[in-house]
Amino acid sequence: MKSVCLNFQIHQPFRYRKYRFFDIGNDAYYYDDFANETFLRKVADQCYLPANKIILEQIRKHKGKFKVTYSLSGVVIDQFKLYAPEVIDSFAELAATGCVEFLSETYANSLVSLADDKLFESQVKAHDVLIEELFGYHPKVFRNTELIYSDELGDLVQRMGYEAMITEGAKHILGWKSPNYLYCNALNPRLKVLMRNFRFSDDLSFRFSNKGWNEFPLTAEKYAGWMAKLPKEEEIITIFINYETFGQLHPKSSGIFDFLENLPGAILKTGKLNFTTPSEAVNNLQPVSAIHVPYPISWADEERDLSAWLGNELQKEAFDKLYQLKDRMNFCTDKTMLKDWDYLQTNDHFYYMCTKFFSDGEVHKHFNPYSTPYEAFINYMNVLSDFKIRLNAIVPKSAKDEEIANLKELVNEKSRKLEVTENELIKIKKEVSAAKLTQSKKANATKAETVKPAKKTATSKVETVKSVKKTVAQKPTKKDFPA
Repeated sequence: MKSVCLNFQIHQPFRYRKYRFFDIGNDAYYYDDFANETFLRKVADQCYLPANKIILEQIRKHKGKFKVTYSLSGVVIDQFKLYAPEVIDSFAELAATGCVEFLSETYANSLVSLADDKLFESQVKAHDVLIEELFGYHPKVFRNTELIYSDELGDLVQRMGYEAMITEGAKHILGWKSPNYLYCNALNPRLKVLMRNFRFSDDLSFRFSNKGWNEFPLTAEKYAGWMAKLPKEEEIITIFINYETFGQLHPKSSGIFDFLENLPGAILKTGKLNFTTPSEAVNNLQPVSAIHVPYPISWADEERDLSAWLGNELQKEAFDKLYQLKDRMNFCTDKTMLKDWDYLQTNDHFYYMCTKFFSDGEVHKHFNPYSTPYEAFINYMNVLSDFKIRLNAIVPKSAKDEEIANLKELVNEKSRKLEVTENELIKIKKEVSAAKLTQSKKANATKAETVKPAKKTATSKVETVKSVKKTVAQKPTKKDFPA
């Protein structure tokens, strides 16, 4: 009986605001909070929550026969904590069923595996700690960013303690071989390798709502029938898609949620198929041969290589400048800096800089917040330049950087003292003004009291003068002149 291994990737980057040249050195906050919250809430309401609800119902309905696997990046979990904590609760509820597996990956869904082994191990460990903390599950199978894989990377992952990896069933690697078997790493056979079946995966991701497709409309029964008709000797069908396929890439009106609801029953009804998780597949199947991947492959674009992220000079320049900072970041303990460092490594920033055209170019534009790859590059490099200034202040690169950092700290200290002095001066001025005002009021009150008797005296003098005038004005009589 063939097994269906259903895997969903869940990741959202922290999007940067428009960070201008004049912000460098002046503003250390890089994120577009409005865009991040708006987009995540939209995807949570349209995809994550309704899809999780359907899967939970189907797990309960089929009493453990329906199983799925999730790959959640640490970055998307950080956003869930900020904007949609109920999504974490819904995944925890799924985890409690025992029918859900969580894959290991890099915390930031980054390209660090191409830059530094120790930093790669550190990010993977941070991710696994987070998954175990939230869902009580310690990952055993590894999924690298964008399914990037090579013989050397597989060997490293096995030495880190993982049983298996999932990667792309690329034609130029498999040749005549089928992706529907379990393979092993060419350098280290102890690592098992599951190959993504891109045909069945892309039928859901890209073709489901395409009315020009000759198989439109795709029903769960038709989809299960195709799988059941595969050669008997083939053992496992690994489907790996973005979870946003449900409700985002294909809206609810396309019938994608009805398809998801009917899929478990349709597959189990064939009698030739069942569901499995990657860990179960590794335990139950034997690898048929080693798979040789001397150069890194991925699941992106027609080439299935690294060109989606490192295919032009813009991307390579940004990548090199970023990881030139890795050694000094080992000495950085500032929590805000460490978070910014993680988010700078997210692969999406390099994906936005891709200059491909035709069908691949359209895919790159789908979730791109920038108008052009050049705008994406300039914005990212501005952010990186500011980050370097902050890092130089904490972990100087050279004696010159240290001197600059010390001078900057001296200037900042003088600025702080000047600010305190100015505040004290303003306070003193206010107190002096208040004192003068009080003194003025008292003086006016005293003057008013002094003026009142003066007015009375003046009035008395006037009355005396009037009396004299009246006396003078009277005619003299004989009484006034006695004989």
